[in-house]
Amino acid sequence: MRPHIIQVAEGFWNIRGSFKVAGLVDVGTQASLVRRANGRFVILDSYTLSGDLEREVLELTNGGKDIEAILNLHPFHTVHVRVMHERFPDARHYGTARHLSRYPELAWEPERTEDAALHAMYSEDFDFSIPRGVDFISPNEHVHFSSVLALHRASRTIHVDDTLTYVRLPKAARLLGRPDVLRFHPTLRFALEKRAGASQELRAWAKELAGRWHEAENLCAAHSATLLASKNRGASIHDRILSALDRVEGTLRAHEKKYG
Repeated sequence: MRPHIIQVAEGFWNIRGSFKVAGLVDVGTQASLVRRANGRFVILDSYTLSGDLEREVLELTNGGKDIEAILNLHPFHTVHVRVMHERFPDARHYGTARHLSRYPELAWEPERTEDAALHAMYSEDFDFSIPRGVDFISPNEHVHFSSVLALHRASRTIHVDDTLTYVRLPKAARLLGRPDVLRFHPTLRFALEKRAGASQELRAWAKELAGRWHEAENLCAAHSATLLASKNRGASIHDRILSALDRVEGTLRAHEKKYG
């Protein structure tokens, strides 16, 4: 995938990056550049900028001087954090507990991105949500279900890593009536906490998310694609989240049968 930047809405740009598994299969990754109400910028997640991509970001941000913070939202998205610290040393860098433990030598702010204190600091511009009933940092490093989801209210845009994936089928398939689809990450069954009530908590969280963020019009998902209001010919994001929940009902019921 050739890295590029998409202007999703006024004040919100999504960076579509390259990430190759085993150096072969490019599953992509993302970061987002967001202009706050105060005119300054934050970057959601880290990505190594170069070439035209870097030039565009620097043009938007006064040579990078207006980037006030970088918020790393997925505990297992760590590849680019060191480069971002080096490239933007004057920005405040926030990470999850896993970021801080993997790179303790970097200059991290004390608040973690999963903390309510961090969410309050940026509440003028964002609403944040963390899935319930699942491990936030799984002991199995192949389970990447959970992350901190962010809604930029002004642009009505959701930035989400792994927890939700948006599958956009090729044009030929869409012409045959096969819709695009929003899904929960396939590692959900491994991420659910092995205790009674975990499935109920995940189900309640998803319904709450759909309701609380019902006005969202755009969704940027890592490793998959962006769902833009201007190109959405299907259901609303609210309805898509509820449909994604319906698709994992079998997984949730199986978990309930085993753990309660």
